[in-house]
Amino acid sequence: MYYTLGVVVFVVAILVSIGLHELGHMIPAKKFGGKVTQYFIGFGPTVWSRTRGETEYGIKAIPLGGYVKIVGMLPPTVDAVTGVADEVTYDEQGNQVVKVRKSNTGLFTQLISDARAAEWEHVKPGDADRLFYKMPWWKKVVVMAGGPSVNILIAFIIFLGVFATYGSRSLEPDAGRPVIDTVSACVIPYVEEGRACTKDDPPTPAVEAGLRPGDVITSFNGTEITSWEQFRALIRGNESGKAVIGYERDGQALVGRTSTTVQARPTSEKDFSLTQVGFLGVTPVAHVAITRGGPIYTLQQMGTMAKDTFEALGKLPVKVWGVARAIVGLQERSPDSPVSIVGGGRIAGETAAHQDFPIAEKLVFLLMLVAGFNFFIGMFNFVPLLPLDGGHIAGALWEALRRAAAKLRGRPDPGYVDVAKLLPIAYVVAVAMLIMGVVLIVGDLVVPLHIES
Repeated sequence: MYYTLGVVVFVVAILVSIGLHELGHMIPAKKFGGKVTQYFIGFGPTVWSRTRGETEYGIKAIPLGGYVKIVGMLPPTVDAVTGVADEVTYDEQGNQVVKVRKSNTGLFTQLISDARAAEWEHVKPGDADRLFYKMPWWKKVVVMAGGPSVNILIAFIIFLGVFATYGSRSLEPDAGRPVIDTVSACVIPYVEEGRACTKDDPPTPAVEAGLRPGDVITSFNGTEITSWEQFRALIRGNESGKAVIGYERDGQALVGRTSTTVQARPTSEKDFSLTQVGFLGVTPVAHVAITRGGPIYTLQQMGTMAKDTFEALGKLPVKVWGVARAIVGLQERSPDSPVSIVGGGRIAGETAAHQDFPIAEKLVFLLMLVAGFNFFIGMFNFVPLLPLDGGHIAGALWEALRRAAAKLRGRPDPGYVDVAKLLPIAYVVAVAMLIMGVVLIVGDLVVPLHIES
């Protein structure tokens, strides 16, 4: 029951976030006089809808996103001086009618032409002054940035609430010479941590050296040890070399001899990508460090998250490829691989059902999970590529720059930026996003990630 509750809470929270994201587009678009004909959460067949005014509101069957239809996103064509369409005529009532000429030459040209024609099927004669592409550039930026900005605001509010009350918590080794807390009995691959040892698993170098919980490490290969960080760095850098370990037990100075082994371990405490390093098999006595803070602290933490997110986006195709290989059994799934909403729901369910987690920790974990998804969605949508919001923002900024440059040079107004010309790129990006989304969903079903016990 708790598992199902965790999944439901997570999915509902994400759907609410999607709905708010789309409101972030729709509200400013309407405020600026734009025409919004549809507001939907989900994709695919329509489950429910109601029309209020000129806008149809509804829910679709596949809850993997949402959209708002703002009329006039693509101009028919752009004239170098006037920025008008191919042909403008007037009907019997005097209303302006825009005609778009279709092109049949070239695959991409045809795709662009068809997209223009489909866009202008929604334009009515009285909509001439309400088209999105005719808005001033700064209004376009506000409309398109509204959606991802809402996601980042949601993340900020959740992070602020957690950091100001529960605090940011981390397990920090005690200061001074490291005291051993646990000694691993056998060498288990990092991605399989948590399982019991088998007869095929070799003993860890720490066991071979005779180390026990409570031992105080004093030296490593002749180097005096003063902290866990120093000891850890020496172990990792030792690779498969010989290790002479000095330690104290009950006030008696002892020496253990072994050879460290090489194992794939996380690169750092914050970077979970696996690196081949030396491994001993001990953990230090540690304490929970709690840091609380307000808005400034939260912004600082989100700044670090933004940097990590941009780095993760750069590695995303490689990470997804790793998940694809894990699906077919060519490698183990990396613990730092990305997850879809399916994987997020599974993690939320496992957290809610975990018997060893206090209720407060479960709630904080779920909140941070929702905040993390919102933050990633917001940052991802700012990537300056169509069909993402960032692609439209980039087009509006380019329009402002181009018009400003023409004005400074005393040249004619170059007109609106024709984002339709970038549709081939948009199609490629959309296909790539679809493939990655499918791979992650399948991966979350076939080789799912689990929370650590």
